[in-house]
Formats: sequence, structure tokens, C-alpha cells
Amino acid sequence: MATPAQKSIEETGGVGSLKHVAIIMDGNGRWATYHNKPRSLGHKKGAEAVREAIEGAINCGVEYLTLYAFSSENWNRPADEVSDLMALLKLYLKREIKTVHKQGVRLRIIGSRERLSPDIIKMIEKAEEKTASNDRMTLVIALSYGSRDEILSATRRIATAVGAGEMSLNEITEAVFSKALWTDSIPDPDLIIRTSGEQRLSNFLLWQAAYAEFSFPQLLWPDFTKDDFKAAVEDFLGRNRRFGARP
Repeated sequence: MATPAQKSIEETGGVGSLKHVAIIMDGNGRWATYHNKPRSLGHKKGAEAVREAIEGAINCGVEYLTLYAFSSENWNRPADEVSDLMALLKLYLKREIKTVHKQGVRLRIIGSRERLSPDIIKMIEKAEEKTASNDRMTLVIALSYGSRDEILSATRRIATAVGAGEMSLNEITEAVFSKALWTDSIPDPDLIIRTSGEQRLSNFLLWQAAYAEFSFPQLLWPDFTKDDFKAAVEDFLGRNRRFGARP
């Protein structure tokens, strides 16, 4: 039930200024431990929750949904777990993209592709190409993503341009820097949701999250549903975003 401060999507006639929701999908391993199941099953259940999040975002009229699927630090996990995650990713790209495409959703992958296998890169490129003309919503998957790496990469690109005389130091603005990031042309997130109750960004969208609102539902990612998505959005609609100015 919504609190007095919350507003329903129906009451407001839509999500208004809420264009972009980003989610840190946390808790697959703990879900598996709690249910006395292998971690691989936790990740599989987490993939099912992705469907719920996408449906919830579409139902709420959100234009961009970013999911933190695999961080640059996740490569440090045990090899068998990384292998399971990559196998799950390939299965998702093979099966779920058909559904996403039918829903009118465009897929975009951000992150470093250097450590991904050639077959996964090929599947990503094919999925992005297949859904390129869809405009109902853009689904952004952060894969092998680390925000510090992203910022360093953008800095190097700009420094190279300055060194080559293609740009002066005075021409470097926030807009120019944002354009050099992997999220170029994607609006900054208005709302960031992190499941499992943890309250940190974990190297996710550090630059882009400067004025994002946050939601920390006390549930593990595999238990996340489209109703939980809607509840987070309705809570967001009841907040007063001032962006540093007086109300």
C-alpha cells in the first residue's frame, strides 16, 4: 500500500519526468543459500526476475531501463561461477531477445567487451542490430561494466583529442565528457534501485548518478516482481527533486 507521500501512476497520469530507471540486481547468491540451492540456480531465478523488471518498466511507461548484469569486478569470482553466468547470458541472448523484440524493446549493451568470448560478442551485435529500430523502450544491459573504467576510457579519449589538436581544454564541458562515456545518448538515471537491502553503487554509473534518487527494497533479486517495480516508481513520484535549488 502506498504511503501518503506516494502517488500512484494512475493519479499522476504517467511517470512524468521519470525516463530512466537503473537496477543493481543484487542477491542471487544469497537467495540460493537461503533456499539451500546451488548459486547457478540463484542466477537462473535472477534471469527470470529480469522479465518481471522489463514488464514492469513497460507497464509504467519508462523509456530506459538499465540492468547491472555483470561488473568488471565479477571476473574475479570463481571460474565455474563466471562460466555459469556467461552460459546464462548466451541462453538469454538466444531465447529472450525474441520476446524483447516482439515487445518493441531496443537492446543496448554497455561495458568493456575485451574479455568476452567472440561468440558472445557476435550474439550481442546481432541482438543490437535486430532491435535497433524498436522504440517502445530501450533496455541497457551493463555487462563487464565498471564505472571507473568507463570514466578513465572517456578521459583518455578526450586527452587524445586534445593532444591531437582536435579540441582545446576550454571546450571540455560536462556535455562533452558525458558524450565520451559508454552511455552516450542515454539520459542519466532518475531512479536507481538496488535489491537485497545493500546501500551502495558498487562502481555503477558513478558519473551518471549525480542526481539520481535511490530505492533499496528489502528483498533479494530473484524475488523481484513487476509489482515491486511499480511500488518503487510510485515512491519516486512522491519525492521532491530540487537538484540543489530551493523548492
